[in-house]
Amino acid sequence: MIITSTLSYPLESVNEVVKRFKDLPPQPSFVTWKGPFTKSEVGVGYKVFSIYEFDKSKMAEALEALNKRMAKFIGVPGFTYSLDVWLEIDEALKSVGMG
Repeated sequence: MIITSTLSYPLESVNEVVKRFKDLPPQPSFVTWKGPFTKSEVGVGYKVFSIYEFDKSKMAEALEALNKRMAKFIGVPGFTYSLDVWLEIDEALKSVGMG
């Protein structure tokens, strides 16, 4: 199972985001982190994308850990984020009664 995160923040907030990023606690050992991948976007500043992979039995723990990490950025001007849970196809089919 995976969760993706998308973060965005204006150029003026880069220094503060980097400072807070360096102070984040480590990822839980059961999470495999791919990223972060970043790009600049006109009118936004920076966008950052990451993929977090883990066993589905750890979903609640993974969401809690990721939300705690994102909370460290509260107060950074213009910072926004989203966390999206993605299901494997067999899980998705089960959720609609087809698996």
